[in-house]
Amino acid sequence: MSQSPLDAFFLGRATATLLRDQAQHLFVEFLSQLGRFDAEQQQRLHQFVEEVQARARQEAEMVVPRQHVDWQALIDDLRAEIAALRTELQRYRNRDS
Repeated sequence: MSQSPLDAFFLGRATATLLRDQAQHLFVEFLSQLGRFDAEQQQRLHQFVEEVQARARQEAEMVVPRQHVDWQALIDDLRAEIAALRTELQRYRNRDS
């Protein structure tokens, strides 16, 4: 093998350049995969959070249905019921005496 030092230099240089290009390609591919993985994880997390919130809303609506409550009317009804009970209690007490 009669290679000149100049041939060895260019052979080494070509090898180094090719290895650098391959390493660069692998690094870019790795970063691409990492970005894709991160995006998928964020999407999964977002879907998970939405599903948790939806289930929480469903369970809350089953326990406490969302309906408009007229508080003043409710208070008035309770007062009327209390007054009726007081009247009945007074009649009961007067009957025993």
